[in-house]
Amino acid sequence: MSETALPKDEESVLKTPTSTPDPKRPERTGNRNSGLVILALLLGIAGIAVAGWGVWQLRMLQAGHQQQRGQVQNIAEQTLALAQSDQQLTARLAQFPPADQLEDSRRLVTQLQGDQQRLSQRLETVLGASRKDWRLAEAEHLLRLASLRLSALQDINSALALVQGADEILREQDDPGSYAAREQLARSLAALRSIEQPDRTGLFLQLAALRDQAVQLNKLAPEYQDKGESLLGLTSEKSEDNYWTQWWNQISHYFRIDFSADKDIRPVLAGQALAQVRLALSLALEQAQWAALNGEPQVYAKAVTEAKSVLQANFNQDDPQSRVIGERLDALAKQPVAVMTPDLAQSLSAVQAYLERRHASAAEPADATRGVSP
Repeated sequence: MSETALPKDEESVLKTPTSTPDPKRPERTGNRNSGLVILALLLGIAGIAVAGWGVWQLRMLQAGHQQQRGQVQNIAEQTLALAQSDQQLTARLAQFPPADQLEDSRRLVTQLQGDQQRLSQRLETVLGASRKDWRLAEAEHLLRLASLRLSALQDINSALALVQGADEILREQDDPGSYAAREQLARSLAALRSIEQPDRTGLFLQLAALRDQAVQLNKLAPEYQDKGESLLGLTSEKSEDNYWTQWWNQISHYFRIDFSADKDIRPVLAGQALAQVRLALSLALEQAQWAALNGEPQVYAKAVTEAKSVLQANFNQDDPQSRVIGERLDALAKQPVAVMTPDLAQSLSAVQAYLERRHASAAEPADATRGVSP
């Protein structure tokens, strides 16, 4: 129906040429052209996209082929390495002995390990016994050393520490046979603890301090001063020509009558005599120092007494310094420099007897084993 209608319109248009043309007709033509251009552009873009996608797919296929080639090459290399390892393992297996020989070797290794373990146990037993013997010998040596310290130096503290060490070694043995030895050691320890160690070093230092003070003593014993006074006014006259005056002036220098002579009067000491007195006092104190260090009570008492007598005979006892030195000498004279040390011979004999019994008991099994072995 539309096709038949169109010619009628066209005829009507041709018949009326003076009629105004339709303004909408040019717009339709322009729209059609722009649509065609857009369609052409879209088709071009689509073609370009299809071409790019094809190129990308081609490159991806090429990369995949290259990766596959690399993997195939790696697999070939790994296969070659495995083949070489297989050859090496085959060569090594060919070098190994057969299974029965391996079983014999395993049996020998097991036997060797058992023998080695038994040998190590025997060695530990022997070493343990030898260590105990060494420790017991050390205890005996400690007792000998303690006895020597007591007899030579009277060193109570050192001897006490040494005896305690020997008793500790016997306690570590945990042997009932050591009861007698430990009992004797306990008696020796009790005797040593009951004795006080003399402070010989302190005495030596105190005497040295007194020597330093003795060198500084200056005030001597009081002396008689002749004032030239007449006796009972016998020469009361002042005349120089008096016979009695001249006679008394001559003899008054040689004797003196004193009715209150309760004080000890001594002559004046010169400078050299003072030095000699100081030297005598210093030597006496030095001798006391030697006696204190060496534990000589008789020499010590004699030296201190001599120092005290020199001090009293030649220096003023009213002087504070002389009085203090005298008091210190009296106090030091009462200090002991030697003690009666206990005898450790019984303790040493008890330990030696224990060692002999231990060695005898250890030798009996060895002799029995030697007798059975033949």
